[in-house]
Amino acid sequence: MASIARRPDGKWRARYRDDDGKQHAKHFDRKGDAQKWLNEVTAAVVTGTYVDPNAGRLTLRDFYLEWKTRQVWAPTTLRAMDTAIRCCTFADTDLAKLRRSHVEQWVKTMTATLAASTIRTRVNNVRSVLRAAIRDRIIATDPSEAVTLPRQRRTEHAMRIPTPEQVGQVLTAAEDWFAPFVALAAFAGLRIGEASAVQVRDIDFLRRTLHVQRQVQNGPTGVEVSAPKYGSERKVYLPDALVTLLAQHIERVGVHGDDGWLFPGVPTSPRNMRRAFDRTCERVGLDLIPHDLRHFYASGLIAAGCDVVTVQRALGHAKATTTLNTYGHLWPTAEDRTRVAAADLMSTALDARGDQLGTAEG
Repeated sequence: MASIARRPDGKWRARYRDDDGKQHAKHFDRKGDAQKWLNEVTAAVVTGTYVDPNAGRLTLRDFYLEWKTRQVWAPTTLRAMDTAIRCCTFADTDLAKLRRSHVEQWVKTMTATLAASTIRTRVNNVRSVLRAAIRDRIIATDPSEAVTLPRQRRTEHAMRIPTPEQVGQVLTAAEDWFAPFVALAAFAGLRIGEASAVQVRDIDFLRRTLHVQRQVQNGPTGVEVSAPKYGSERKVYLPDALVTLLAQHIERVGVHGDDGWLFPGVPTSPRNMRRAFDRTCERVGLDLIPHDLRHFYASGLIAAGCDVVTVQRALGHAKATTTLNTYGHLWPTAEDRTRVAAADLMSTALDARGDQLGTAEG
């Protein structure tokens, strides 16, 4: 319900009531301006973009603190979201007053100390809060939309894939207790938290499979055990040599704790496993990180002719697009397949030609 009335002072007062019955009013010098404002409000209501003009007085931080209580998040997601809001320079600004310039200045500030990938993650986390505010009709538009972010290196240039010889060096240099970690990362593609969380009951020696069903992470109060990343619980098919290595490790080194953890610590800290990996690489003069071994595994599957879905499932990616975005440059292109096919044709033709020449000379 809306109306326009002239006040004793000559101004025009436009009024309307929202869906909750709350009255809103605004004064104008001209009746036409009052009617235009009411038309805009009516259009917003009809199109579903109406926002209570008083709702945006809530700050970004206050909205986030209330909104996050309703979210179903893993502990790591909660920590990442808290970090993004904590470092956000406009967290205490009213949502209605947020402008694109606020976000641009925040991004500019972060470029002095953070990597491009970290900046992108934090902006995306804050953007998810802003979009939740839009869905709740707290604000009408997202001030972070289309803000320019620092460029990241192309995946194919940033990715380091060790050679088989380098992986062999690391595995040889690893201490007896640590060698299975290197092998699980390089020949089963496990992430550092997944490999650190393996228990003996996860290994099916008869079927040569490993059930990835948990991960360990460094939390604010110590080591935390949780389910793998979304979509990452899976069965990995192990090569015979890896099954043998794991069996020998259990026989010679043993397992730890009542649950049969493969590595000491019950459970061990990924931070400690990273330190052990760094020491191992130092002994052979290599500059690698554990995730490089996961890339080694993925590249080997692709080189062997595995399709995208097979690699996705082996790595525990939630979506095939994640696999393609990360490793798409490793798959043969149409040009590569054409070149190989043409080479086969030429080889066959040359072999036939040689046979004909040999027969003629005979």
